Amino acid sequence: MKLKRLLLAALIAPLPMLALAVPPVLTPVAIPEAAPVQALTPQILYQVLLAEIAIGRGQLPVAAAVYADLARSTRDPRIARRASEVAYFARQPQLSLDAARIWSETDPDSVQARQAYWTLLGNMGRLDQLADALSRAVAAETGRRGEALMEVGRQLARLTDKKMAVRIADRLTAPYLVLPEAHFVRAQIAYGAEDKVRASNELDQALALKPDWEPAAILRAQLFATNLEASIDSLAAFVGKYPKARDARLAYARALIEGKRYDAARAEFAVLLQEEPDRPDLLYSMGLLSLQLGEVDKAESTLKSLLDKDFSEMDSVHYYLGQIADESDRVQEAIGHYDAITPGSQHHIQGQVRAAVLLARAGQLQQAIDRLHAAQAAAPTERINLLVIEAQFLADSGHPADAYQLLADALQKSPDDTVLLYESALLAERLDKMDVLERNLRKLIKLKPDNAHAYNALGYSLADRNQRLDEASALIDKALAMAPEDPAILDSKGWLNYRRGDLPAAAAMLQKALVLHPDPEISAHLGEVLWQMGRQGEANKIWDAALGIAPDNEVLNRTIKRFRH
Repeated sequence: MKLKRLLLAALIAPLPMLALAVPPVLTPVAIPEAAPVQALTPQILYQVLLAEIAIGRGQLPVAAAVYADLARSTRDPRIARRASEVAYFARQPQLSLDAARIWSETDPDSVQARQAYWTLLGNMGRLDQLADALSRAVAAETGRRGEALMEVGRQLARLTDKKMAVRIADRLTAPYLVLPEAHFVRAQIAYGAEDKVRASNELDQALALKPDWEPAAILRAQLFATNLEASIDSLAAFVGKYPKARDARLAYARALIEGKRYDAARAEFAVLLQEEPDRPDLLYSMGLLSLQLGEVDKAESTLKSLLDKDFSEMDSVHYYLGQIADESDRVQEAIGHYDAITPGSQHHIQGQVRAAVLLARAGQLQQAIDRLHAAQAAAPTERINLLVIEAQFLADSGHPADAYQLLADALQKSPDDTVLLYESALLAERLDKMDVLERNLRKLIKLKPDNAHAYNALGYSLADRNQRLDEASALIDKALAMAPEDPAILDSKGWLNYRRGDLPAAAAMLQKALVLHPDPEISAHLGEVLWQMGRQGEANKIWDAALGIAPDNEVLNRTIKRFRH
């Protein structure tokens, strides 16, 4: 197999959900109202306006200094919050810390204020001060000490110095060891410090004090990070003993998904849905599990039930519904779902590419290309990938020369782009520009000496032309050493064996490749080898099966025509 066309498949395949970390943005705010004890004097108004104008002009240090002065003079928690925020973005950590301290002191009920102050202490390495602040916070919460300990534990888990975090946790929790939360915090911080033995011991003590406590059971399962089955067994035992433990059951269901035990996972989600039948995240998981199990109708109805709900992953819902409609040949419905995906979101480009594929298959080539151009404008970083897909559309529509020229022009602007080098080599081969193919692939190998498919493509092109077979063998063997189970490379090795006259070795290698990937070109090659071995009946069966899957494949049809008269 000369070249693997992986790019289009990669862009239109479903992707796992990703947690995207979005940096905070400093945005303008309305002038804060006066605090109950603080009148909005002309001087305060003037300083707020001055600071906000400075922010608008990008003069953050000036704004930070003005707001810091205001926070000290007014001790208004709203001004202190803004002062801490502005100073943080201005990279004035001391001013930010001072303002956060005022904020937390003047708004003692604000969890956000406390966490901001504690986080800044930790970031600045003021660990003794942090420990004192956390100790005071826990001691003050006489009515909700367990909750306070858990809040403190979350804060300590953010510290980069894990050994120091353990010491602070031990000090903080020492007076409260009759509470399960104290042992949980110790376990949580020990786990972060990679002391799983101590974490396990502390969790045992937490569960001895509160046997049905779900957070401890879930964390204990996480200790088996390198042993998924042990984690699953731990959660299964807990859920079996405490069947109403919903959070633990949800963790159990997700662990079953990770272990690819989809039927069992769906059963657990069904139990969860009995109590919360309209909960969006549970419905979403059920829909994807049904899709994974091949129950497309059930998946579609479940996912469609989310369309009238407030669900944060609605773009993913539209993407998967688009795929279902796509594979059911409901073209306009599929495109409608793809167009409903928010521009700039995770699945937007994949959805637009899939919509373009549908249009190209329907013969609407220009509409498909227009869609790719619009996607490129929305996501400039995907320019090369989208250009390659446009070239594939042109080539598949009978315009290989136009496709080659499109990539050749792009390669002039980006001569070292490995994707363009590889894909233009594919098109050069179709146009019998073998000098271009070899030049591009050799340059690609030089740029990326670990690219197995570049070696394979060059080796196959030589073997297919029955030229320089020793060199072809060295190239293909190098590719095979990098990717020993890759069906495209196994196909190339089989074809090389065929060119050298070793038919049994060729048949064995091609059969292995076909088992790994039922591709029409591999079927064409294997059928030809079997035919030459006198096994025409087997060859015909393989060709007929391949024709049922890919009746228009050029290589397959050309091969069959040569042998069937």
